[in-house]
Amino acid sequence: MKGKYFIAIIPPSPIFEECLAIKEYFRDHYGSKRALRSPSHITLHMPFLWRADRESDLLDHLKQCAEQLSPADIELKGFGCFAPRVIFIHVENTEPLVQMQRQVRKYCREELNLLNADFQEKPFHPHMTVAFRDLKKKDFPAAWNEFGSKSFDARFRTTHVTLLKHEGLKWEVHANFEIPTGSAEL
Repeated sequence: MKGKYFIAIIPPSPIFEECLAIKEYFRDHYGSKRALRSPSHITLHMPFLWRADRESDLLDHLKQCAEQLSPADIELKGFGCFAPRVIFIHVENTEPLVQMQRQVRKYCREELNLLNADFQEKPFHPHMTVAFRDLKKKDFPAAWNEFGSKSFDARFRTTHVTLLKHEGLKWEVHANFEIPTGSAEL
């Protein structure tokens, strides 16, 4: 039997709760609730399958991977979209964040043999989804008109990466892996 997982950065409180409130707003005002099926996050590695009887190996490897990472300062600025269905909080695409994502992807490919890590070799576009593909096309213009120019500014430093596991209908935090403390200032 295989479980479904992905690797991400989850923002700390109170940013996490602010993002959750925006997702709930989209659910209540636009009927878009699928973004609530996972915690607010920045994806570092897309979903993959892993054998349940080897989960402890996965956890050990991800701990080793995180120990090789450096903290990244994350800046959230405003909103963006993948028209006509997805609205997200924009994440500044900084070099430290890009490096972190590349390291995680490379580690997963080389050490865990996750070949789907490079599926279509899509460029990294960090974001935190607040309205998912269940946002109806007819509702998108009004939602984007409301959020397209709305401000959202937050900053945090990554202290860990998170393994999420699909549990029925939702993604749940399965494990956190600490990133060694760096000396750079936020």
